Amino acid sequence: MLRPVVPLLLLLSAACATVRPAEPGLLPWSEQLAVREAWLLKRHAQLLPMMRRHGVGMWVVVNEEFHDDPLTEFVAPPRPYAGGRDIFVFLDAGEEGLKKVALVGYAEEQLARFFESPAEPRPQKEGLAELYARYQPRTIALSIRGTRGVTRSLTHDTYAFLVDALGNEAESRFIPAAPLIEEYLDTRLPDEAAHYTTLVRLTDSVVREAFSPAVVKPGVTRVGDVRRWLFDRLWSLGVRTWFQPDLRVQRKGMGNGASRGFLAVAREDVVIQRGDLLHVDFGITYMGLNSDWQKMAYVLREGETDAPAGLKRALANTHALQDALMLRASRPGRPSSEVYEATMAEMKQQGIEAQVYSHPLGNQGHALGAHIDFRAAARKDAPRTLREGSYLAVELNTATAVPEWDGQKVYVMQEDPAHLTAEGWRFFVPRQEAYYLIP
Repeated sequence: MLRPVVPLLLLLSAACATVRPAEPGLLPWSEQLAVREAWLLKRHAQLLPMMRRHGVGMWVVVNEEFHDDPLTEFVAPPRPYAGGRDIFVFLDAGEEGLKKVALVGYAEEQLARFFESPAEPRPQKEGLAELYARYQPRTIALSIRGTRGVTRSLTHDTYAFLVDALGNEAESRFIPAAPLIEEYLDTRLPDEAAHYTTLVRLTDSVVREAFSPAVVKPGVTRVGDVRRWLFDRLWSLGVRTWFQPDLRVQRKGMGNGASRGFLAVAREDVVIQRGDLLHVDFGITYMGLNSDWQKMAYVLREGETDAPAGLKRALANTHALQDALMLRASRPGRPSSEVYEATMAEMKQQGIEAQVYSHPLGNQGHALGAHIDFRAAARKDAPRTLREGSYLAVELNTATAVPEWDGQKVYVMQEDPAHLTAEGWRFFVPRQEAYYLIP
């Protein structure tokens, strides 16, 4: 029985990939493990300078049976863990460098490639107490008091376990690991880029298929049918998604309902009709990475060969917003708040009604790092500096009055993964230049 953290759905879907046709470029699960474990060695090589930048003497990540910690598959080999409590310790050992110790219930060959992990595991409390006594770390970083799930994942009982093992004096040295976790997870490896591009291309391919006559039959197909098709398509590919796909439908004469400041998701019983403008929000998980993707389709009316000019102008407005954010406002080292303000100032100058709510991507779909987001601006969050090489979901929309729809306001929402270069953000896959057309 081994232990790294892979949810059951991924285990099952990966197994299915061995007996069902795989999308070109996708690796079988065994090869995914090999590649990700090579990445892990490089991640560990970067860790000690990060710990020192954030004043961390000791970092402890704890994985629990039936309660996988979201960090485990990124700090330890990404294999299934079934131990009652598995503890991964990273220590700044001074001149000795980075010391890595796995205190687990069962010895395992693959784990020993990355951590000191004795063939006969000793009681975990003894191991922790010995490490603390020997190295006397000034600070002990834990996933506590963070604002995001991955930075506040330590359970109450495990916190008590650590205090019991290390002592009350050590508890005074506990600090939130959030700053270290953010830099660790927001630092992309060059080796990841090719596999991430494959992931984004797959996301694009699946969405194009979903918004095609093979899936959507006007007057027959319901929103729920498309959503279920997306789930089944992922199953057939041996990958999964990190959130439930959402669809939105805009129609001439139909009021645009709102939810939390956005266009509301369509009910599953809504039947797709000719003349509808469709939107999908969809993402895929593969190789410990996540995509996030929003695209638009137009269902042609009888006699039409293209979307109306007003709808095409609405899409052009969203392109203008993308260009302002990606090409002109964003540069490595620039505070995220300045990027947001510069982007919105340009939209105001052009007379375009716009919203920006872009977020980091990578090991999580809503990852850690610099957000370029109207909600952060409204809360007056402390700005974060854009980091070269980071991945971002360039997520935004514009609202445009469409003459062919009697002046009704139409929202064109787009979301595309991009990476930050010295000249701004660059898409992994070219953006949507025209609506997908459903005849």
